[in-house]
Amino acid sequence: MSRIHADLNRIERVEDVRILFAVESGSRAWGFPSPDSDYDARFVYVRKPDWYLSLAPGRDVIELPIEDDFDTNGWDIRKALSLLLKPNPVLLEWLSSPMRYRWNESACSQLLTFAKRTAHARACLHHYLSVSRRLWNEFVEGREQVNLKKYFYILRPVLCIAWIREQPGEIPPMSLPDLMAGVDLSSGLRSAVEDLLALKARTSEVGAGARIGVLDEVILREWAWADRQDIRDTPQPGLHEEAEAMFRAFVKAQV
Repeated sequence: MSRIHADLNRIERVEDVRILFAVESGSRAWGFPSPDSDYDARFVYVRKPDWYLSLAPGRDVIELPIEDDFDTNGWDIRKALSLLLKPNPVLLEWLSSPMRYRWNESACSQLLTFAKRTAHARACLHHYLSVSRRLWNEFVEGREQVNLKKYFYILRPVLCIAWIREQPGEIPPMSLPDLMAGVDLSSGLRSAVEDLLALKARTSEVGAGARIGVLDEVILREWAWADRQDIRDTPQPGLHEEAEAMFRAFVKAQV
């Protein structure tokens, strides 16, 4: 933790930025870390006003080299708000992380309120569906033996789909245990996931094994439901103007 705080302090000093928040966004925050899991710190920052007035737009991300299991990078506030308008639920997940390294309460309250209006449940369906299918096609499809830990990375977005199906007015939580607590799962499925979680917590390499039928079933079932949904959304009026006003307020606060 002290390494991450030191890196964030150095970023603010060297890049001349103000970090609005920084959180964990990897297996540690998702609730299925192994003993040697990386730290994946993600942050959103704002620069001084003059930086945004250039004819040539500057780079809108800050990335530190991955070193000693620490992966730290962040987005400029303009990029973050622009992605929310698409909408893209990644920023909402960051704001929902149970592990916070930096947290400007005023700024984060505004961002979280806005994020919940843009990256709402229906808009998130496409994201969770595409992420889980891409991983399935890469690591599971057509195989009898699979890397068992990859199930976690597929199952988390799939359970987000289940959460949206059962609780359409609520944003899915970030961690796998919280997702499992909030959706209706069979005892067999719950037991299979808990066994994998216990194994991953004990060892850095879960290893390969036969596909787990009860996990395959829930993945395919939730996909089938998501495919039947109309994921097109009618844009809410005024969101772009609200994002512009928020962006200007964050930047002006740097004067």
